[in-house]
Amino acid sequence: MRFVGVAIKDLKLGETINGIYILRKKELKEASNKKPFIDVVFSDNTGEIPAKIWDAGEDVYNKLQLNMLYYVNAKVDCFKDMMQLTINKMRIADPEDQKEIDKFVPSAPIPAGDMLNEIYEYAYRITNEEIRKLVLKLLKDKEEKLVYYPAAKSLHHSIRSGLLYHILRMLRLSEKLKEIYEEINLDLLYAGVLIHDLAKIGELEANELGISEYSKEGQLLGHIVMGICEIERAGNELGISPEVMLLLKHMVLSHHYEAEYGSPKRPMFLEAELLHFIDMIDARVYDYVNNLKNVEEGGFSDPVWSLDRRRLYKPQLHKE
Repeated sequence: MRFVGVAIKDLKLGETINGIYILRKKELKEASNKKPFIDVVFSDNTGEIPAKIWDAGEDVYNKLQLNMLYYVNAKVDCFKDMMQLTINKMRIADPEDQKEIDKFVPSAPIPAGDMLNEIYEYAYRITNEEIRKLVLKLLKDKEEKLVYYPAAKSLHHSIRSGLLYHILRMLRLSEKLKEIYEEINLDLLYAGVLIHDLAKIGELEANELGISEYSKEGQLLGHIVMGICEIERAGNELGISPEVMLLLKHMVLSHHYEAEYGSPKRPMFLEAELLHFIDMIDARVYDYVNNLKNVEEGGFSDPVWSLDRRRLYKPQLHKE
């Protein structure tokens, strides 16, 4: 990397900075004085920040290339209690720096290969042969993309390899729950965790940087419906019994719990119920940690959309 700029997490209000960031979004708008300007969003591996390019019209807008690195000179301002950049000048980064764009993408903290190996270990622990065969086929069908796919476009685990990371933490939590509640059927719970979000690969279209957009099928159907179709297709191909397919389809169908979030049925057996709450726990832990990582102790985050626009507090405790 020839050029090293200020990381987004280190930006300070009032400063004029030089940075190198990925251009993630762009939108052409009109100011109150009728002059055009461009709203953009930049990101690096420490976060993202909105920015404005004033007095810039369609000619500038059309030249901006999304998901590419840009050199940026800007003033760090504040708008509606949120930090933003006012662009002085910017240009696309040189080819040598573009080759290292993967260093600027937020990624899971565990290497993807290690996570993939561990989730297969959990899959092979499933003792029911039909469940194990079906889960392994669904995993194998998605394996190539699973190593880099995010779990969402912009919410929890929307990072490179985020889907793997989400699944792995849920599996580890499931294993710990069994130590307390012996009634849990780990075959079902592991299976539900492993497949509940696999259809995100298809709902989203992601490149190897983990940068994603919703596909046509994702917008019209969503990963729950797509996941049920995939279970049906794989199950019929393998000759899996109707009961096993029904149980796994119900777990996928009900894991969002509420109809308004895509689940027309609530969970009707224990492992399906637990799948929902394990999913929520991991999502909430991620949201809290991610939104508080750059907040000083005793301070509040910006409003978090996924948490009902709550401003989260970082406790200030004396360390022994």
